[in-house]
Order: sequence, then C-alpha cells, then structure tokens
Amino acid sequence: MRAVTWQGRRDVRVEQVPDPRIEDPTDVLVEVTSTGLCGSDLHLYEVLGPFLDPGDILGHEAMGVVRETGPAVRTLHPGDRVVVPFNVSCGTCRMCTAGLHSQCETTQVRDYGSGAALFGYTKLYGQVPGGQAELLRVPFGDTLPVKVPHGPPDDRFVFLSDVLPTAWQAVEYADVPDGGTLLVLGLGPIGDMCVRMALQRPGVRRVIGVDLVPERLQRARERGAVVLDLTDRPELLPQTVLDLTDGLGADSVIDAVGMEAHGSPGAAVAQRAAGLLPDALARALMQRAGVDRLHALHLAIDLVRRGGTVSVVGVYGGMTDPLPLLTMFDKQIQLRMGQANVRRWTDDLLPLLTDADPLGVDGFATHHLPLDEAPAAYEMFQQKRDGAVKVLFRP
Repeated sequence: MRAVTWQGRRDVRVEQVPDPRIEDPTDVLVEVTSTGLCGSDLHLYEVLGPFLDPGDILGHEAMGVVRETGPAVRTLHPGDRVVVPFNVSCGTCRMCTAGLHSQCETTQVRDYGSGAALFGYTKLYGQVPGGQAELLRVPFGDTLPVKVPHGPPDDRFVFLSDVLPTAWQAVEYADVPDGGTLLVLGLGPIGDMCVRMALQRPGVRRVIGVDLVPERLQRARERGAVVLDLTDRPELLPQTVLDLTDGLGADSVIDAVGMEAHGSPGAAVAQRAAGLLPDALARALMQRAGVDRLHALHLAIDLVRRGGTVSVVGVYGGMTDPLPLLTMFDKQIQLRMGQANVRRWTDDLLPLLTDADPLGVDGFATHHLPLDEAPAAYEMFQQKRDGAVKVLFRP
C-alpha cells in the first residue's frame, strides 16, 4: 500500500509499504477513504524527530470502510463505514470507563511514562502506524471505531477522529460561565472549531478569536466571532480585550496554539538545536530539559480574568517550561488540559452531524488532495500558505 512516511526533519514521503494485517482477534482492517493533516503532525515534521524512525507512517485522523475483521469482532462487518479515533483506547479499562480514553491503561506507553498510545505519533505514544495510508489496522474493533451511516460525504464524519472531540473537550474544560466571554488563541483547525462550538452554546455571550493569518480570522468572523489580528499592534491586545470585557478580561481562554507559538525566539532556537543532536541525546534532552515556545500560554494567562479558566488544547512537550506561577496564583486561575478523550465525546457529537450542519463540517476542509501530494501539503500547511486551514487526503 501507499503511505505517508517520516524520513527526517521537514521530510515526508509517500512510499510503498507492506499492507497491515490482522494481528489480534479484536482487530479490524480499514480501507481509508479520507485522512486529515493535523497541526499536531507539524510537531513531527519539525520538532519531535528524535522520537521517530525513518519509515514511520504518519497520521491520526482517518475514516473508511471495514475490509476485514478479526474472529473476535462482533459489532462490525466488512463494508461498514467507520471513523477511527486518534487515541488507541480499549474502552473497557478503568480509565476508559471513567471517560479518560487518552489515559487508557491497556495501551499506556509505560516505557516513556506516557498516556494511551496514539495512531501515527512517535515512540512516546507507541509508534503505532498511522492513518495517512491506504489501509489501517485498528485494534479493539468492538469498542474503538465509530460506526457512521453510508450516504453523506466523508467530510460530514471524518472530523470525529480528532477535530470535533478535541474542540468539544477544550470548550467543556473552558467552563464558560453563563453570559460569559470565551477567547480562543489560534484559529487553526482546532481553534476554528472551538469558535464554532462555543457560538452554538446558548450561555456564551461573546467569542473572541485571535490569530495572525487573514484567512483564519475571516473564517471566524464569518461564523460570528469578534476577531483580533495579532499582527496589528500586538502590544495593545491586552487593553483591547479589557475594553471588550468591561475591564475584567475574558472569563475563559482556550490556548489552541501549543509548543510552536510565534513570539518565542529563544525556545525556537533551543528546539532547532535539539533537532541537530544524535537521536539518543536529543531524546534524553527533550525528556529532561525540553522547552516549548510559551508565548501563547503566557498570553492566555494575561488575557483571562481573575478567577477565570485557561483550557490548553495546543500540544506542549517541554519538561522544564517556566510558568508565571506568581501571576497564576495571584489571579486564581484554573488550568485544565490534556489529550482529547475522543470516544468520551463521540456520542454527544453525532447528533450535531446532520444535514442542517450547525458546525459547518461539510465545508470545513480548505483542501482535498490525493495522498501523493502529502509532502507539498505538509510544507503548505506549516507555512500557512494558500489559505490552508484544514487538509484532507483521499487515498
């Protein structure tokens, strides 16, 4: 089969690789019909190379049609249409039954002290072959894949793999009070969907979106958010937010940016330097002394009101990140974060994926490309060119 493989920093290639096969009685094989390019994939493209091997198959946002099932699978059959959550979660352990699928006890990567394994996402999370491929082996066939109806186009459902549950959890964790204001930092795919979800909630009075890419700002504006351009005198942003919130600050802030934020030149240099070391040394450095670009998180702490909540959905990976604890303590900020517990939220989200399309999923993707164009798509998405907000590949 063809698959997108990691070969080095900023080097992904579409190659012929062996087809996956049934390895466990609960496995299913899925013929992938759509698979997404995620902002988290850019961390592999740029920063997390020491935890990858050449030839690793990327991607964690896949859907398709079941081709084959293991002998123990009872609820799926060949021809069924499914979405594959990015957490590899069993659905039956103590963590999964508590709704913490990203902490699944069955697939925790204990060698690295990490949570549940993830599709297509480094040794830190199990080095499981990913979904930017023609075929995908999916464990836990009776409890992990989300069965969806035939008929509507893939765009209606594919975002259940990551974007929708990640944004849903971010808004849940933000805990916007009735009549409150939510500010979203970063209007890439997740931030954009956070805006859309928050605007659907009757208790949220105002949603403010902050970014520096004109096309992303325009998408949020068209959905009804107040948008602020970070390139337009950024030093005035805190005062602008105070003016919009009666001098208090936002009730809740979502950081949808993460470790590669603009405005953190020192950390950017450190990340690049680590990438030049031999993998064994770089892994040790990143696990013990890694730093992130924290501009977005610091900005979230500045912009949230006293007693407010910061919900972190952007991925961070540093072990020695300095945080302004004095400010956080003084402002009595609540901080919530974590990988999305995808299977926890899918039943809540399915009723929203109707022909009425309140979240705009049918038109959410900006680019639909064949898998062979993945290398160019990674570069385009990282450089924020051509209005790229969400890319879907069609294997």
